[in-house]
Amino acid sequence: MRIERLSDNQFTIFLSFDDLVERGFTTNDIWNDASSVRNLFSDMMHEASSELGFELDGMLLVQVYLMQAQGMHITVTQNYEDMNWDDDFIEMKVTLDESKELMFSFFDFENIIQVVNNLASLNIDGGQIYYYDKRYYMLLTEEDINELEKEDIIAVMSEYSYPSIITSHRLKEYGKIIYDKLAVKQIIQQFY
Repeated sequence: MRIERLSDNQFTIFLSFDDLVERGFTTNDIWNDASSVRNLFSDMMHEASSELGFELDGMLLVQVYLMQAQGMHITVTQNYEDMNWDDDFIEMKVTLDESKELMFSFFDFENIIQVVNNLASLNIDGGQIYYYDKRYYMLLTEEDINELEKEDIIAVMSEYSYPSIITSHRLKEYGKIIYDKLAVKQIIQQFY
């Protein structure tokens, strides 16, 4: 679990799927077991509070963004407008959102060249490649992976790259586009 303070009243938590498994959860639990999720979030809030020296009280707005290959990216905002709560009481309003995209980061373009051969053998020819903050990123959408099992693609990608917590929105805004479409097909044509 990674915790980062964003401002005086906001912090983020990144919880990988391995972190979830260590805590006894699956992604299905996140969507279907409300009481366990409340306990998980409560534990995470107290861990973050302790690590960051962040005083939790009043209302917390918790936005959870579930990313397919990476885990959960959680943004917590403390709402100072509702400061008349009992000191020992915290109310959390939680919203869940899920990304259908697969995003992976690469240290070297050579690793992308190696992985596209495996992706092409799975009949994947799409994807986008970005360069941002000294790393390359490959974005695969639902259209790119067709009817294939995401777990199979994640397994192949994990041999050459790392799941990324950076969203496609950030890459499109701040990153440099290398291939805007059909990245696998274009790289195969250029390098094989």
